[in-house]
Amino acid sequence: MRVACVGECMVELSERPDGMLSRGFGGDTLNTALYLARLGVAVDYVTALGDDPWSDEMAEAWAREGIGLSQVRRLPGRMPGLYIIRTDAAGERSFHYWRDSAAARDLFAGPGGAATRAALEGYDVVYLSGISLSLYGEAGRAALAETLGRLRARGGRVAFDTNYRPRGWPDREAARTVFRAAMAQADLIFASVEDLDWLYGEAGEGEVLRHRGRAEIVLKDSSARAPVARVLAGEAETRVPAEPVERVVDTTAAGDSFAAGYLAARLAGLDPAPAAAAAHRLAGAVIGHRGAVIPPDAMPALPFQPPGVPA
Repeated sequence: MRVACVGECMVELSERPDGMLSRGFGGDTLNTALYLARLGVAVDYVTALGDDPWSDEMAEAWAREGIGLSQVRRLPGRMPGLYIIRTDAAGERSFHYWRDSAAARDLFAGPGGAATRAALEGYDVVYLSGISLSLYGEAGRAALAETLGRLRARGGRVAFDTNYRPRGWPDREAARTVFRAAMAQADLIFASVEDLDWLYGEAGEGEVLRHRGRAEIVLKDSSARAPVARVLAGEAETRVPAEPVERVVDTTAAGDSFAAGYLAARLAGLDPAPAAAAAHRLAGAVIGHRGAVIPPDAMPALPFQPPGVPA
C-alpha cells in the first residue's frame, strides 16, 4: 500500500519560556507522514519547496526518516513559509504565520502541476487536511478534487483530517463550503469536536455524521483530560478513550500523530476500535515531549506488526 500525504512544511520558530527562539521544521500532514514512515508505512510527501538552504535541509531530514521525496517539487527562486509557535503553561499552543508566498501554494499550478496530479492518482491512499486545502485557492482545490475523484474511481481512498486554522481562510463561510466538499469526497474522516464547533457551531456534529455509513469516521473529543475517539464504521459505533497522560508537555502534533497511528493500524489489518486505541497511545507519547517530532527511541510499542517492519 502506497500512501501520499499532501500539504506544506514550513520553517518553525518555537518560542521558549525565556523568549528565545529555536528553529525547526513543521507542518500537520508532514508530521503524519513522518510517524507513518516510523510505523513502517510506505509514504511519500507531496509538496513544493524552494531552492534555498532551508528547503534542502527539509528534504534531507525527510529522507533520513524514510519519507519518499519523489513528489516534492522544487520551485526556483521560492522559499517555504514560516511560523512561530507559542506554548502556554498548560501545553496548549498558538500559531502565527508568514506564508503568503510559500512555494507549497503553487503545488498544482504551472507546468509541473499536471504531473503532480497524475502521480497522485496512482496512490492507494491520499491523506490531506483542512490546512492543506487552505493553501491552494479555488483553482488549486478544484484541480485536487478532480484528481481525488479519479483516484477513488479506480479504487483508491481519500483520508481527510478537519484540521482548521481560521487564519488560513478569507472567512468562515468559505472554509465551511470547502470542508463540506472534502468530507463528501473522503472515505476516512478524522474530525475533532473543537474544529467542528469553530466551523459550524451546534450543527458541527451533524455535518460529519451525515457521512456515517458511507465513510469511516473518527470523531475526537479532547475537552476532557483523557481524550475520547468516537469511531463509526458502517453501522457500528465505539467510544475509545485514551489512557490518561501523566504530564502534558506540548500538544503539538497530537492530532497528526493520532491520524498516523490510526492509518498505520488500519493498513496493518486492525479493526477500527483497536486502531483508535493504538492511535491514542502514539499521541499520548507525542504530547509528553516538546515539539512535534519525538526521539525515535520514545516511540511506543503498538499492538500490530506494521508493514515492512521486521518482527
